[in-house]
Amino acid sequence: MNNTMEKPFGQEESLESLRQTIDSLDDQLLALLNRRMSVAQKIGLLKREQKEEIPRLDREAMILRRLCENNQGPLDKQALVNIFTDIICAGREMQMPLRIVYLGPEATFTHMAAMNHFGRSATFMPQTSIQDVFFDVEKGLGRYGVVPVENSIEGSVNYTLDLFFESDLKICAENYLTISHELLSVSGAMEDIKIVYSHPQPFGQCRRWLRKHLPDVPLEECSSTSAAAKKAAETKAAAAIAGAEAARLYNLKVVASKIEDFAKNTTRFLIIGKENTKPTGKDKTSIMFSAPHVPGALHKVLEPIAKAGINMMKLESRPSKHKNWSYFFFVDLEGHLEEPSVRATVDHMEKLCRFVKILGSYPQAVPGDDQ
Repeated sequence: MNNTMEKPFGQEESLESLRQTIDSLDDQLLALLNRRMSVAQKIGLLKREQKEEIPRLDREAMILRRLCENNQGPLDKQALVNIFTDIICAGREMQMPLRIVYLGPEATFTHMAAMNHFGRSATFMPQTSIQDVFFDVEKGLGRYGVVPVENSIEGSVNYTLDLFFESDLKICAENYLTISHELLSVSGAMEDIKIVYSHPQPFGQCRRWLRKHLPDVPLEECSSTSAAAKKAAETKAAAAIAGAEAARLYNLKVVASKIEDFAKNTTRFLIIGKENTKPTGKDKTSIMFSAPHVPGALHKVLEPIAKAGINMMKLESRPSKHKNWSYFFFVDLEGHLEEPSVRATVDHMEKLCRFVKILGSYPQAVPGDDQ
């Protein structure tokens, strides 16, 4: 029997030799990244000649999904997605700079979702309302808009859903962001805090933590978590509940991290624009419809989905606002409208409804730690 134990990887290597290996690998990565950017430039020229869309969000989603599937570690999936999102964005910016409109202000969770999806190289334009995000994209002031549509704890953002009735914009992609709240202040010391600022939602989501750790400290509502962080930065005696991006922007220290009462509080964001996306093999199709106001109508409208064996990933109702007790329904179906089974199912539903509007077929979010 061989009693010789295999030495752990790197045991005989010195720190200096490992650092030299890192330097060599970095040089190789730099050369490969510049080579990739050169290829991206050539692709951009060919796209212009062939009048093909720049960018292609479906193609970008396919790249990220393929890399996640091929990843053998130790790089974790979310880190991989973050790194390659920025690489893809850098290549895209060389082809055509992007202007992205989002529900602001800067350093809010919608801003973070926009950067997660498009990288940090794009030009981001904050707007004060979801309606203004829709308007700016419709007018061509931004190529895409980023808006929240639902939260895993608090449910749907109804105003976003309502705007799709009036707008011709399409859903081009989706992004999921884990909502993690930080308590931020100038000093970073709990004992200095005499007042806490935040948006009403974070106050509700951190109620138990606040009751336990700051029971006698008054809470003051602000228009956004970013506005709260800005206000807290003005005095040592204040703190804000906001995201990590706000700490960076306003030079605040973290007093406590992850103070939300429920873990995995996730918000789904939609990327809205004017173009249709191509199938990727892992897509969703979103539609809205109004069923006849008769008994059994909703069951009859949804029956073709079940018969086709299509997974219905979401069903939501909203008042039509045009007639009392009349509703629109929002449905997310698994699959792309160009797939024959999905197309046939939607065609069948159109015959059974008073109104049907296709909101878009788009890539499902690439899975990461935020889902």
